[in-house]
Amino acid sequence: MENNSILVVAPHADDEVLGCGATIRKKVDEGADVRVVVMTNAHVGYPERYSEAGINRVRTEALKAHGILGVKETLFRDFPAPRLDQYPVCEIAESISAILREYRVDTVYLPWKGDSHVDHKVIFSAAMVACRPTRACSVRTVLAYETLSETEWAWPLASEFFVPNYYEGVSRSQFDSKLRAMECFASQLRVYPESRSLDGLEALAKLRGVTVSTKLAEAFMLIRYVK
Repeated sequence: MENNSILVVAPHADDEVLGCGATIRKKVDEGADVRVVVMTNAHVGYPERYSEAGINRVRTEALKAHGILGVKETLFRDFPAPRLDQYPVCEIAESISAILREYRVDTVYLPWKGDSHVDHKVIFSAAMVACRPTRACSVRTVLAYETLSETEWAWPLASEFFVPNYYEGVSRSQFDSKLRAMECFASQLRVYPESRSLDGLEALAKLRGVTVSTKLAEAFMLIRYVK
């Protein structure tokens, strides 16, 4: 698989760390350019609940976390969370397409479409439009990640299940980078036994690891691979 120019698409800041933080660190260690785009701004979508100062705080946390993971560039967009289902998907798709074109991205990581948060579903759909395998599209690989506190809370419908078919084994140091990155999100981190906790992340990484006889792993659904 190509892994020279990677884009991780996150509906909200911290989804990228929860879903594939250790894999980001691994790909950077292997020499890839990894960029993260955080697609939403909740102050735009729900100012009555989310202050501009609060969004700026989370974005600062994201930049610190991405520094730990070695992310080459962090991009922020201002689509209106948590109301993406009321926004034209075509405009979201075009925003992602522009990034793919600018950086000649070959690998894209997306949130899973079955996640409980509607923003995740919309971003998945928009990104799949942006990644359409036309002759002009540089994307060869599309993978969906699982986001603790969203993926495992989806309703029990077969079409929504996250069924991993691609595993990325990661080293202890790469996984520890994920934990340190997640610690940057003081506003988002929870205490075990809530899933969005450091212990929750460790438990999932061990489960995904032993599934394929390795100590630690992150799991994905391979959506498309063009050789």
